[in-house]
Amino acid sequence: MTPTGPRNAPDVVDVVALGESMVTFLPTRPGRLADVPSFERGIGGAESNVACVLAAAGHSARWVSRVGADPFGDHLVEVIGDHGVDVAHVRRDPGRPTGIYFRTAGDRAGDTHEVAYYRAGSAASAMTVTDPDPAAVRAGRVLHLSGITAALSGTCLDLMRELTARRPGRPLVSFDVNHRPGLWRDTAAPTVLRDLARGADLVFVGQDEAWGLHSAEAVRAALPEPEVLVVKQGAAGATVFDQRDVTFVPAPQVDVVAAVGAGDAFAAGFLSATLRGLPVRHRLRHGHLMAAAALTVPGDLATPPAREHADRLAALDDDAWGRLRLGPGWTERTQRADEEVRTP
Repeated sequence: MTPTGPRNAPDVVDVVALGESMVTFLPTRPGRLADVPSFERGIGGAESNVACVLAAAGHSARWVSRVGADPFGDHLVEVIGDHGVDVAHVRRDPGRPTGIYFRTAGDRAGDTHEVAYYRAGSAASAMTVTDPDPAAVRAGRVLHLSGITAALSGTCLDLMRELTARRPGRPLVSFDVNHRPGLWRDTAAPTVLRDLARGADLVFVGQDEAWGLHSAEAVRAALPEPEVLVVKQGAAGATVFDQRDVTFVPAPQVDVVAAVGAGDAFAAGFLSATLRGLPVRHRLRHGHLMAAAALTVPGDLATPPAREHADRLAALDDDAWGRLRLGPGWTERTQRADEEVRTP
C-alpha cells in the first residue's frame, strides 16, 4: 500500500497529523513524583511526535490541533514549527488552557512509572467535527491519527469517528491505537478503539494493548478490515499483515536510555518508507530504526538517522541485521560519517 493522493496540488502535504500535544515536565532524577525536586520542560504528543520525525526525515508534515492562548501554547507551536512542521492550522483558544503533564523517569511499562495529566478541559479537548478546518485536515497524502484523541472528550470522539469513516476520496488514514487506560473514564475504550481501527487503512497496535489478545494472528482476526495492520511486539520485533502476505521483522538490539517515544518514532519510520513506496520488509526496518533513535535518548524526540544511512541498514542481509546493535549517539555518529563521505 502506497498513498496515491495528489502530490503537487496546492496546500497538499505528505502527512497531516491531528491530535493534542502538551508541555511535558521531565524529572531531573529518578524517583516518585512526590520526591523529585525539579523538572525540565519538554513537549509530548503522539501525533506531533510523528510529524516532527517525518519532517526531520525530509517529508512535508502538518500538525493540526488546538492549544491555549497562553505561554505553553506559544512554546508548543514554536518548538514543533522549529522541527520543520507546518503549524499554520493550529488554533489558539483564549478560554481553555494548553495541556501539561508530569512523568517519572522510569520505563512507562514498569510498575513504578507515574504520569500526572493536567489536560481536562484543555484547548485540544474542544476539537469538533468542523473545528479544526476539515480541508486542512484532509489535505495530505496520509492522515495520521491516534486513539488518544478519542479519549479527550465526546466532541473529539465524534471527530475521530468522522475522520475514520470510509468515504471516497479521503487520504490514506493511518491510526495508532495508543490505548492509554488513564485517559478513559469508563470501560468502553476497547470497543471504541477497535471500531475506529476498523475504519482506518493502516493500523499500528502494540500486542500488549490489543484487547487481551496474545498473538499477532489473533489481533489480525479481530481487525480484518484495515488493508495493512502492524502489530508491534516490543523488543522481539513487529509483524505486518497486508492483503497478500504476513511479514515479521525482528527489532535490532538497542541499548535503551528511556522507553518513551519509540512507538511514535516507529510509526513515523514506517510511514516514511510507505510514502517512498519501499517494500514491506524495509518499511518495518525503517520503523525499527526510528524507534531505536528514540530509545537511545532521554526524551520523546530524537535526531533520526540520515536517510542514506537508514536505507543502507534497512538493506542489510538477515544475518547482518540480526547482529546490529544500536546505542546512545548512533544517529549523530552516522550523520557525521555521511557528511564526511560527501565532503570532497
